[in-house]
Formats: sequence, C-alpha cells, structure tokens
Amino acid sequence: MSELLQGWHRTHYCAQPSEIDVGKELLLMGWAGTWRNLGSLIFIGLRDRTGVMQVVFNESTINKDVFELAKTIRSEYVLAVKGILQNRSEGMENPNMKTGKWELLATELKILSKAETPPIYIQDDLDAAEQVRLKYRYLDLRRPRMQEILRMRHKIVQVAREYYAENGFLEIETPILCKSTPEGARDYLVPSRVHPGNFYALPQSPQTFKQLLMLSGFDRYMQIARCFRDEDLRADRQPEFTQIDLEMSFVDEDDVIAVNEGFIKKLLKETLDYDVELPLRRLPYAEAMERFGSDKPDLRFELELKDVSDIVKESGFKVFSSALEGGGSVRLINAKGAASKLSRRNIDELTEFVKIYKAKGLAWMSLKPEGMQCTFAKFLTEEQISAIKERACAKEGDILLFVADPDNSVVFSSLGALRLELAKRLDLIDESRIELLWVTDFPMLEWDPDENRYVAVHHPFTSPKDDDIDLLKTKPGKVRAKAYDIVMNGNEIGGGSIRIHSSELQERMFEMLGFTHEEAWQRFGFLMEAFKYGAPPHGGLAYGLDRLVMLITKTSNIRDVIAFPKVQNASCLMTNAPSSVDDKQLDELFIKKFTPEKE
Repeated sequence: MSELLQGWHRTHYCAQPSEIDVGKELLLMGWAGTWRNLGSLIFIGLRDRTGVMQVVFNESTINKDVFELAKTIRSEYVLAVKGILQNRSEGMENPNMKTGKWELLATELKILSKAETPPIYIQDDLDAAEQVRLKYRYLDLRRPRMQEILRMRHKIVQVAREYYAENGFLEIETPILCKSTPEGARDYLVPSRVHPGNFYALPQSPQTFKQLLMLSGFDRYMQIARCFRDEDLRADRQPEFTQIDLEMSFVDEDDVIAVNEGFIKKLLKETLDYDVELPLRRLPYAEAMERFGSDKPDLRFELELKDVSDIVKESGFKVFSSALEGGGSVRLINAKGAASKLSRRNIDELTEFVKIYKAKGLAWMSLKPEGMQCTFAKFLTEEQISAIKERACAKEGDILLFVADPDNSVVFSSLGALRLELAKRLDLIDESRIELLWVTDFPMLEWDPDENRYVAVHHPFTSPKDDDIDLLKTKPGKVRAKAYDIVMNGNEIGGGSIRIHSSELQERMFEMLGFTHEEAWQRFGFLMEAFKYGAPPHGGLAYGLDRLVMLITKTSNIRDVIAFPKVQNASCLMTNAPSSVDDKQLDELFIKKFTPEKE
C-alpha cells in the first residue's frame, strides 16, 4: 500500500455523488483544477475523468494544519480529500456542472503529488498549438473534451462487441506479424533475427486471415483489429489505425448488409439516442457518381449534378466541344437562390477551387432578376439556353456552375468537391441530421496509367458480379464487384465485399492485375491452396473505428479521437518515435545502417 494513501480508499469519483449522498462522509481523489483563496475560504475544483466536484476548505470548521496545507495547493496537484457532501448555498448552484448543486466540505487532505505549472491549460477552450498539445499529450488528455471523446470511443467498441456476440460472432485475434503481400499501400516491415534477411509485415488488414477462418468453419468472426499502412498521411489518416472487422460464411450481399444495418441502428441509438429507419437506402456506384460526383455522397442537401452534354454538343463553345470530342462530358450544379449570394470574387475563388481537382476552369450562368449573365451565352441558341434551364430546373435567382473535361473522372471529382464546398458556403447542411446509405455495385477494376495495368478498386479478393465474370477478359473495366460501402453524412464509415472462394477465379483475378502465375502463388499461394479443401461462400465488412468516433463525437481532427496519435510525417512528438537504435541491435538483425545524403 502507498505510504501516502495510508489506508485511504476512494469512495466515489468526483462527479458520482448525488442527492442521496448529502450529509455523508466521502473520500475523493483527483487533480486540482480551478482554485480560489478568499482568505478564510479556499475553493478547489477537484477533477477526475468523470467530472468536477467543488471542494471547500473553511478555516472555521477545519483543523488548522489541514487549512495551512490547503493554502499550498496549486493547479494540477494530485489530491485526496475527505469531507462531508453538502448542498451549495442558495443562489450559488452551477447548472453547467453535473455536481453543481453540491460541494464537499473538506475535513482532511493529503497532497499525493505536486505539479509544476503545466505548459498548456487543462481546459476545453484551448488555443495552444497542436504540436504543443501532442508533445504534452498526457496533459492534453486531461481536458474534459478529450476524456469525453475517449469514453465515447470505449462505448462504441463495447456496443460492437455486445452486438456481434449477440448475433453469433466469435472474437478471434489474427497475427500482427504477417507475410508481406504488397498490393496497394506500402507495408511496415519487421526484420527477423532468427531468419536473417527475411522480414515480417505488419497487417494492412486481417483480410486473408479472416478468410482462412471462414475456411476453418468459424462462420462468424469479428475483431477490433489494429492495422498499419506505410503511406503518406492526410488530415484524416494515421499510419496505425483500428477497424471493427468481421466476416461471415454462407452469405450473399443482402445477408452482410442486414446484419450491419442492425449494428448501425443499435450503435446510433446507444451513443446519440438517434433512431435509424431500416432498411437503409442503396445507391449503385454509377448512379452515385452521376447524381453527386462522389461514391460517398452527403445526402443532407441537394445540389445534384446534371449532364447537359447532349444539349451543348453543337454549341460551338470550344471548352465544351473539346471535352465531348475527347469522350468526356459537360455537367452542372444548380446553386438554387445563390445568384445574389455568390459575388464575382466568390466565383473566381470557386474556379480556383475546382482546379485543385484537375478541372481546367468553371463556366457559369447567373439568372439574376435584372437579366442573365453567362460566360458563354454567345455560343448558345435560345433553345439551348432554355433546354439547359429546364434540365437544371433553374429559376430566377439561381446560378448554374459548369465543368467540362475529356476525362469524366475529373468532371465528377471536381463537381463532387464543388458540391460540398457550396453546401458549406451557403450553409445548406443540417448538422442535426444523419443520412446513411449503402453504395453498391462498384467497379471491380480501374486502370492505373502510372503502373500501366489494372488495379483492384477494393482489393484483389473481391468477387465480381456473376453476370460480369465473362467480361474479365474482354471488358475488364466494365466488370462490377460484389462490393458495398456504408456512408454516413458524406463519409465512408465501412466497406466490404463478397469474396472470391475459388482458387481458379482467384488466379484469374491475379492475372488481370498483372501477376504472373509464379508471383501470385509466391504471394498468395497459402490462400489459393486453402480454397482447394472446401471453401464456403463468404463475405464481410470492416468499419474504420477512428472515423466512426469522429462522426459520432462531431470531431474534425482524427488525432483527437486517438489517445496517442502520430503527426503528418508519421512521428510521435511525445516520445520522439521513430528513433535510432543501438548498432548492436542492428548487428543482431544483420542490418547495415544507411543514411541518404541530403541535397
């Protein structure tokens, strides 16, 4: 037992006492937050992970030595306080605190640990630079908002475990040290000491292992899985992340979707008290792109894309005609009622914005009360202008924004991003709404011009649609996958597919991806060999836990939902990882250190 505690045992967390505890002796422990010395009265805001309790040291009712000790308390001192819970004086209640009706009248005090002045304030309205917050992450995590987020993360994981267990899933751990199977993001490699010159890889996902579990007869698997990808970071991406991972046997797409709709309904009810109506809507990938320019559309607002290629093909406007001659399209967004809200300067800003997505520019048609303004009207007939307005359902006060490009992916990506940007600028997003949907029928393959080959849109284990298998050799770009993503408010929160369970079809898929027979068997032979011994139809899904927590807690920074995150260059500011190691360790691994010369 700690000499400091000397038999003291906490009776309550700071925010745990209630009306029934008034008049009782309590023993609370925590950190000193706010403190005020009013001479004969000292007030301390005692804080732990549940909240804050106001502690009062009254010189007239307390031992003199205890009162003198209380005078020495400063912010972030760690305290143990005995006292009597009492109602606050009338008019002194704090409705913003869970414990705002009561206070602890202290009788005894132990200072368990002193603290230097912290480099950041332990409060929510913090303006410290993120780099400082991450360097002193253990202090940042004391802030109530950060503790609230991590409590919610725990609750989400708890709901997942309970729901999937209730539905017959077994939680099974898969290996962290795996075989490197590079396809997609780079692997993190781990050198083997006992196998010189050989390496393990940290898993990018448990994909092959969970498929092998299906072959092993465990027909419903789930895992809270740690995954690793050695790729360039973005604001919403980390080198290590967590998935709620699952797989099922003897199922088709509808079976996987049904189980997971039940999970989402339970999750949002228990975390946000939000009722989800089932079944969720489903939107084929092609329709999602045509209407919203995105495979993860935000359905909380309209601003749908309209294709006007057929109307403007004879317009004589070179921007449009060259795009159509190159096999592309001309599409628009009608920003309803925004003609008076978007100035010429705003339109110029939006023009630069779409260029980020490789669009060459932005054409526009503004239908103001004083008359139409248009950057290309002289190239159009009255009939063409009327047809565009009709297609766009345009009225006076609207402004139509056009993108044209020979590459349809540029048109979709730029207008899809513009759609979101307009919604933010025009305040069209109802933050109280939650819009969920499934996006289905993804393309199986896409052409990678850099590698001069087809690559898998999801991963190489996804099964093609039965009707499209014959297209693998003749029109691979037209093959649809038995793949599905679940989208929440414009964010993909999970994705999965029905898997290939035939070694022959799996070999054909690797061949389409440019693998030789030898390469395919060298990398994935263990899986294709397993298919020979009785493989059930199977499929699954994985949720990005970090993304889920972000959306449920309405947090914009993924680093805020991870206890100890990395920064943009995959380093840890708190521990200074990655770091150098002793030469002796490198010698044991048969590794020679090489430092590239700086330019």
